[in-house]
Amino acid sequence: MLEVSGISVAYGQHRALDDVSLDVDVAEIVVILGANGAGKTSLLKAIAGLVSCRPGKKISVAGRDISTLPAHAIVEAGLALVPEGRGTFGDLTVQENLLLGANPQRARSREAERREQILTLFPRLRERITQTVRTMSGGEQQMVAIGRALMSNPSVLLLDEPSLGLSPLMVRELFTALKYVRASGVSLLLVEQNAQESLAIANRGYLIENGRIVGGGLAEELKADPAVRRAYLGELATSHTTPKREA
Repeated sequence: MLEVSGISVAYGQHRALDDVSLDVDVAEIVVILGANGAGKTSLLKAIAGLVSCRPGKKISVAGRDISTLPAHAIVEAGLALVPEGRGTFGDLTVQENLLLGANPQRARSREAERREQILTLFPRLRERITQTVRTMSGGEQQMVAIGRALMSNPSVLLLDEPSLGLSPLMVRELFTALKYVRASGVSLLLVEQNAQESLAIANRGYLIENGRIVGGGLAEELKADPAVRRAYLGELATSHTTPKREA
């Protein structure tokens, strides 16, 4: 569904991404794990057309090359980004934010049906449909951000740190909703520092360090890898040193 190759991004002399390649299959959740500053956000922005890349990149959605398209045309091609910090319109209501998400031509014919699907996915939004978004909790605002992106009828959904700042209960609720989004046929590329929760719902994952993909595999394999567990799941190495015998 999503195929990316040769993405390199630099900010002045700083090389944020160096020849990154990855893919996401139809109705698959793929997570990108990495430390702060590893290049995760730059990667999502590059795919969405929000930052300039060095020559050589190739990005396709459902076989269509979108490498040279501007950001608004990339949305029309079926790719939507939920940015870090949510990017909602705080002075507008939930309903108004969702309506703005349905602006792309590809989304207009089934706008009412899609809105009903999103309100079923996030029942809290139905309860707060006329509420101004800036007066809502962080978790509810994240639901609005995801709902607005889904209103564009994407084939691929990019999410940048969706659990950031949320309570554990809200994180579980949000990640459960993402599984339902996958079940609807949408592919998800997820950047997350909450490795435990993201690997629990992901099919596969990639590891990124200093702007390069340095590893990857099935989610179950990554969860079982001792190096991944130490680096991303907060587990300390277990000492196997044989204790000394008493003289």
